[in-house]
Amino acid sequence: MPIRFDILTTFPEMFATEPPGALALSIPDRARRAGLVEWHATNIRDFTTDKHQKTDDRPFGGGPGMVMSCQPVWDAVCAVEAMDDRPATRVLLTPQGVPLTQPLVEELATMPRLLLLAGHYEGIDERVIRKLDPMEVSIGDFVLSGGELAAIVLMDAVIRLLPGALGDGESAGQDSFSPIGPGGQRLLDCPHYTRPRVWEGEEVPEILLSGDHGRIAAWRLEQSLQRTRERRPDLLAGPPDQPPPA
Repeated sequence: MPIRFDILTTFPEMFATEPPGALALSIPDRARRAGLVEWHATNIRDFTTDKHQKTDDRPFGGGPGMVMSCQPVWDAVCAVEAMDDRPATRVLLTPQGVPLTQPLVEELATMPRLLLLAGHYEGIDERVIRKLDPMEVSIGDFVLSGGELAAIVLMDAVIRLLPGALGDGESAGQDSFSPIGPGGQRLLDCPHYTRPRVWEGEEVPEILLSGDHGRIAAWRLEQSLQRTRERRPDLLAGPPDQPPPA
């Protein structure tokens, strides 16, 4: 059975299954057509009770911006979860959440159904967040206009880990942040080269032309370790594979 994504948003057109939707291209689209994944976007505005389909209001205590109201969000979640018998893991995309790391992506990829809540404006009323008790996830220390782009990033990262999603089943296991180092250390990927052999006076490293797969594998590992030391030494400082936050 395919993994199911339900996205709750005020901009469902961003999750179109036909181009130019971001997920209607490349690996996510191929995975969907192969029956590995399905996604459904639900408009939170459909669960409002006023004629203007207003999902937000001014914040108590004053200040700039608007806050998404409790009832449309709650009703949307309840209605969408009832559409499928599989239990949904609720995920709120928010800059205040835990970082989206590769170990967390790997954990999410094992779940049968993910319900992604894309907030907007100044955020969502804290009362409905507490009642829903979602996993709160951030894609970085910056702020977007809404959670939709973050949801697309999370979906793409998860989809490419599904068995059969990539042309080569071993590709994902060699990516940056995969446990490819000694003892399962998560390293940055090594540099890659393709034709032509010489470009702008720069040659492909001779080792890659040797045909000696053992030496090539050792060279790639050393390059990954060197690149990680230079660019992300923090990856080498802690435990090699910390479990994702609960």
